[in-house]
Amino acid sequence: MINDYSAELDRKYGKEGTAARREFEEEAFAFYNAQMLLDARKSAGLTQQELANRIGADKGYISRIERGLIVPSAATLYRVVAAMGLAVRFVQN
Repeated sequence: MINDYSAELDRKYGKEGTAARREFEEEAFAFYNAQMLLDARKSAGLTQQELANRIGADKGYISRIERGLIVPSAATLYRVVAAMGLAVRFVQN
């Protein structure tokens, strides 16, 4: 049982600000975004091929995004989101 998640992250990936911790956080962010896009595509009822066709890309590119292997540029992200009939919204916390 993990009692202190921050301490566990420090132990496994190093303290905040270290190169190893930044690398872990970037990978975690890519995975999180990939899962959001995958879920959104499925909710839109689109295949990877259909989404790829809508943005002028190939199916493999969509697959790499959804697996978190690549992070799309902001422009590509907007095209992907729009192709699914969604919009990006910025909300102040």
